[in-house]
Amino acid sequence: MSQENNTHKTLSQAELYDLAKEIKQWGKDLGFQAVGITDTDLTIAEQRFNDWISKKMHGDMDYMSRHGSKRTRPAELETGTMSIISVRMDYFPEDPELAISLLEQQQKGYIARYSLGRDYHKVVRKRLQTLAKKLEHKIGSFGYRVFTDSAPVLEKPLAEKAGIGWIGKHSNVLQEKTGSWFFLGEIFTNLPLPIDSPAINHCGSCTKCISACPTQAIVKPYVVDSRLCISYLTIEAHHSIPEELRPLMGNRIYGCDDCQLFCPWNRFSQQTVETDYFARGDLASPDLVALFLWTESEFLSHTEGTAIRRIGHESWLRNIAVALGNCLANNSGLSIKEDDDIIKALKFRQQHPSELVIEHVSWALKQQVKK
Repeated sequence: MSQENNTHKTLSQAELYDLAKEIKQWGKDLGFQAVGITDTDLTIAEQRFNDWISKKMHGDMDYMSRHGSKRTRPAELETGTMSIISVRMDYFPEDPELAISLLEQQQKGYIARYSLGRDYHKVVRKRLQTLAKKLEHKIGSFGYRVFTDSAPVLEKPLAEKAGIGWIGKHSNVLQEKTGSWFFLGEIFTNLPLPIDSPAINHCGSCTKCISACPTQAIVKPYVVDSRLCISYLTIEAHHSIPEELRPLMGNRIYGCDDCQLFCPWNRFSQQTVETDYFARGDLASPDLVALFLWTESEFLSHTEGTAIRRIGHESWLRNIAVALGNCLANNSGLSIKEDDDIIKALKFRQQHPSELVIEHVSWALKQQVKK
C-alpha cells in the first residue's frame, strides 16, 4: 500500500468519525447489507489459525500456510494498513426448506447455494472498488486494497471484530437478524478510521450444526477439519475421495450447506435481492444423470460465470459419480428405468481418460449390489 500517492488532507477525529458514517451509508447504497470497521490486531485469531494449521486440518490447501504471518497480520500483507472496512452481502437465493428437501431427492444433485448464480468474487469486488473510489473522490488519494476471498486474509475474524457478525460453531459468520447466508469483503486502508465494537457470540449451548454435519467435520465447536468436510472434498481436493466418506456425501456434488441449513439462526434469513445471485435454472435442482453426461465443453458453458467452473470437468465427474453410487445404494425409490439409466451413464464413463474418474465410476457401479 503506497503512501506516496496520498493527497488527502490530515483529518481530525471528528472528520474521521463523520467519514466512517458516510462510508457505511455508501456501502449500503451499493448493496452491502452491513459495513463495519476494525483495526489490524488479530492476535487471538492468529493463535487459533496457527493451531489449526499445525494439526494439518487445512488438508491440501497449501495456500493457507504459504504466506507466513501475512494472513494474520494485515499490515504485513499491505504495509501501512491502519484500519479495515468489512462488508457483508446476502446471497441466499430461495426458501431454505426447498434446499433441505433437495437433499432428500437422491436423483437430484445438491449444489451449495452460494454458487448457483454469478461468481461472488466478481460482484463483491466490483462494489468494493466503487466504494473505495467514492471515498477517494471525497478525501483525495489514499492507500487501499480491495479483497474478496482472493488473498491471504482472515475474513471471518475481521468481520467479527468489525461487528458484522460472530463466528459460529460451524466456523461461518452469523448475524442474529439474517443468519449466515452472506459473502464477506474487505478494504484495507491507511486511514485511522474509528473502529466498531466486535460482535457478541449468540450460539449459546446449541450444537445443531455439529450434529447436522454429514461427515462430522466439525470436530469440536469452532473447529472444522477440512479433510472431512464435503465442501473441501468436492471443491478444494483434486484427489480420490476417501471411500469411507463417499456414502456420507449423499447427493452433494459441489459444496455442502448442512451446517447452515439446520442452524436455528438461519430461520431469519431472507431471499437475496441481488439478481446476480439468483439460481440458474439448470443448477438449482439438476438431474444427476444429465449432469454426468455433460461434455467438458457443455460443463464450461453451463457453469460460465459461476464459482463452480473452477473445479474443472474431471472433479465434477468424480463428485457426480459418488452421488450416483449413493443413489444406487439407496434406490428404494428408483424405477427399473431410472436404475438402468444410472448404470448406463456410469458405464459410459468407464472409458474416460482420467483414472480418477474411472476409479469413482467403478466404485459407484459396485454400489448397485447393495440393494
